[in-house]
Amino acid sequence: MNSRTSKGVIAAVLLLWSLFLSPFFLHAEEQGEYIAIRKQGGGKIALVLDRAAAKGGKESEWAQEFDKTVKEGLGFSNLFSILPPPSNVRAGSDGKAGGVNFGALSSVGAEVYAGGAVSKKGGKVNIDMEVYDTFGTKLLLKKSYSGKEEHLRSLGHAFCADLIELLTGKKSFFGSKIVFISSKTGSKEVYRCDFDGHGVEQVTNFRSISLTPVLSPDGRYLAYTSYTSGRPTLYIRNLQDNKISSVAKNGVSVDPSWRNATELATTLSFEGDQEIYLVRPDGGIVRRLTNSKGIDVSPTFSADGRQMAFVSARNGLPQIFIQDMQSGLTRRLTYSGRYNTQPSWSPAGDKIAYSTWEKTGEINIFVINADGSGLKRLTSGVRENESPSWSPDGSMIVFTSNRQGGKKLYVMSSNGENQRRLLQVDGDQMQPSWSLFR
Repeated sequence: MNSRTSKGVIAAVLLLWSLFLSPFFLHAEEQGEYIAIRKQGGGKIALVLDRAAAKGGKESEWAQEFDKTVKEGLGFSNLFSILPPPSNVRAGSDGKAGGVNFGALSSVGAEVYAGGAVSKKGGKVNIDMEVYDTFGTKLLLKKSYSGKEEHLRSLGHAFCADLIELLTGKKSFFGSKIVFISSKTGSKEVYRCDFDGHGVEQVTNFRSISLTPVLSPDGRYLAYTSYTSGRPTLYIRNLQDNKISSVAKNGVSVDPSWRNATELATTLSFEGDQEIYLVRPDGGIVRRLTNSKGIDVSPTFSADGRQMAFVSARNGLPQIFIQDMQSGLTRRLTYSGRYNTQPSWSPAGDKIAYSTWEKTGEINIFVINADGSGLKRLTSGVRENESPSWSPDGSMIVFTSNRQGGKKLYVMSSNGENQRRLLQVDGDQMQPSWSLFR
C-alpha cells in the first residue's frame, strides 16, 4: 500500500468513524511475604520446568499435554528463560517422592524450579504442583489443580497465572480473550480467541461489515458497530442471553469503549456534529461528553473511569485529547505527529498507546505517558501498524500490521520488544481489543 493509499485509508476510516524485571519478587505463600531476588540488569527469570510425573497410560498423556500447555503459556509471556531439568534434579527414584536437588539446579543457573505430578482422582485429572526458590531453597507454592480432561488447557493456564502472580505480584493475562474483526468468510465479522490466539471462533454472521468490537470489563456484553441497517450503528449484545440492543437515534453510532461494566462511550451524530456520548448497555443515553466543532471519536478510559482519552479534529488534523469526566475540562495530549488516532489507555492508567501516520507513509504505534511525557515509538520500518490494545496486566499489546502482506494480528511486549504474529487465519484480521475479563 503506497503513501497516497495509506492517507486515503486513514481518512476514510476517520470519516466512517465520524460516522522484567530488576528486581523481581518471589511470593512465599505460606509466610505471606515477598522474597526479593536481585538480578544484574533486566532479563528473564531462569526457570527449570520439570516434566510432570505420571504412572503411565492416560495419565502420561495428560502430563504431556499439561507440560506443553505450561511451556507454551510461559513462553508467550516472554518473562522466562525456560531451562531443561538436570537429569538428577530429583534425589529420589521417582519424580514425585524425591526431594529437589538444589545443587543440580544451581549448576545450570536456575533461579526458580517448578515441577509436579499428574494423577486421576474421582474420574478427574489431578495435578499437584510445587514451586521453589532455588537460591533460598524454599518452597514458595504448593497447589493442586483438578478438572475434567477437556479442561487440561485451562488447568495449565491456571498454574501459569499463579506462577506469574507469585513471581511478579501482579495478575496476568491468562484466561483473557481478544475480540477482533476478520474477513475470513468474505464479510467483516466479529471473532474472538484466547489470549494466545488459540480457540478462534466466529461471533457474528451478518454477512455485512462489522467494526470495532469491545467486551465489557465483566465479559457480559459485546459492543460493536455494524452496517446491517445500511448505516453504521452501534449494537450491544448480551452474551448471556444473546439479546441485542442499539442506540435508537438517527445518524451514525460508532466506535464504542467501555468505561465500566454498566456504561460505555460512543460517537453519535444525531445532533448534527459527531460527538461522544455515554450510553447504557440497553442503548439509552446517559449524557453527552464532548462539545466541539471538530469530529470527536475513539474514546478510551483510564482504569478508574475518571478520565477519557479520545481523538478530535477540533484543531485541524486529528490529535489525542484527555477529558476529566467530572469537570469536563479537556487538555491536548499529543503534539508530536500530525495524524494521531486509535488511543488505548493502559490498565495501570499511566500510559496511552496510539497510532500515528508518519511523513514516511508508515503508520506506527507510539506510547506516551498520560501526562504527555515519555513519548516512545514501538514499531518502525514495517509498513502499517494500527489499533493497539493492552493486555489486562499491561505487559503486552495486541495490534494490527500488514508487514507480511494482508492485515494480521500481532503481539508485542509493552516496550515494543518481541513482536510476533498472534494467529494463523485466512483473510484479514484487524481492530483487536484485549478484554480485561478473564
